[in-house]
Amino acid sequence: MNNQQQTGLFKFIISELKPKGKILTPFNVIAAITILVAAGILFIRFKNGLGSVIHASQETPWGLWINFNVITGVAFAGGAFVVTFMVYILGLEKYRPIVRPTVLYALLAYMFYAGALLLDLGRPWKVINPIIGNSFGISSVLFLVAWHFILYMGALFIEFSPTITEWAGRLKIRKFLVSLTLGVVIFGIALSTLHQSGLGALFLMAKAKIHPLWYSEFIPILFFISSIFAGLSLVIVIETMSQRIFRNNMSLVNKTSHRKIVISLAKICSVTMFVYFSMLVLVFLHGKNQTYINTPWGYWYLVEVIGFVLVPCFMFLYGYRKLNLSLVRIAAVISIVGIVLNRLNISTISFKWYENAIHFPSWMEIVVSAAVIFVQILVFRWIIRRMPVYNDPQARVFEEPKNKSIKVNTKSREKWKISVE
Repeated sequence: MNNQQQTGLFKFIISELKPKGKILTPFNVIAAITILVAAGILFIRFKNGLGSVIHASQETPWGLWINFNVITGVAFAGGAFVVTFMVYILGLEKYRPIVRPTVLYALLAYMFYAGALLLDLGRPWKVINPIIGNSFGISSVLFLVAWHFILYMGALFIEFSPTITEWAGRLKIRKFLVSLTLGVVIFGIALSTLHQSGLGALFLMAKAKIHPLWYSEFIPILFFISSIFAGLSLVIVIETMSQRIFRNNMSLVNKTSHRKIVISLAKICSVTMFVYFSMLVLVFLHGKNQTYINTPWGYWYLVEVIGFVLVPCFMFLYGYRKLNLSLVRIAAVISIVGIVLNRLNISTISFKWYENAIHFPSWMEIVVSAAVIFVQILVFRWIIRRMPVYNDPQARVFEEPKNKSIKVNTKSREKWKISVE
């Protein structure tokens, strides 16, 4: 790329950094205040130590930044491996319009939730230990989870990178990255399967501390299955909101396919939640936990299983059969709340249940967790408004291969395919 092209690309990136849309909106104001307060809290945290801002101890070392942002948040990134599997492996082209936004959300989730993990470490620079196996060993579950995280983030970045190259007009690089897509998707699906279950495997070492109603040798499998409908439920919510917020950034394909895609996802969620519920029943009977049902813990367990698994399962099914979009969206929200409840029940609420003392996070932990989510949303919005995530991929003019031009093949526009002629 010559100097003129470099100058053009530099000017283009500078112009894209300028805000688009209204700045003083209720969301922006709330997000800005929360982020500023969180910045002050983090200054105190790194100056005075972790104990100055969170409620943690040697007995309960994991706080909200791990139990909510990492353990819970990663489950909602499961939509990426499900959608890419359906599109690239099963060839279900009707889901292609949601591939890019789903992969983008998952990439940002892993980046920011990994950052939240660093906040919860007393000595963040020691994060290298589980990666290299120091003091843990390469047979440690934490070693496997760390590498799954790193490799899957790389896979997600490669999957999303064609969108970045289209935005920047780097057509040669885009062509190379597109050629890697199928292999990276297969690699990413395998990694996602392993680390979703790997997060559950971390709790296998805490059998004596987790209430028997939530502990099981099948926690890794339950974590993996629940990440499927958790991720797809969040996809339904995100796509619903995007239809209103980013409608001007969407192509006709995205606008017209929304209803059909959401209804189809409802069917998948319903089936997956039924499988998950059936496994919970089998685990309950196998563990002979009937004696705990007629107790306060048992009532709380039934609230989670019936109210936030079985009920939304039937809501998804009814919404699919009756083509009721509103009911599907409500079911998605309920299932999201149910996943948050399940992960917190295992990692926080029922943890050391025999002490009859539930660990509550400090207000500062809550503010920082909210700030992480706000920053993720702001970055997501910035990318959506600038890059071809929802609209038809179009080439920029910074790099034009000789005798080649990229354009949308009108015959296959509905399948969202690009041809180079």
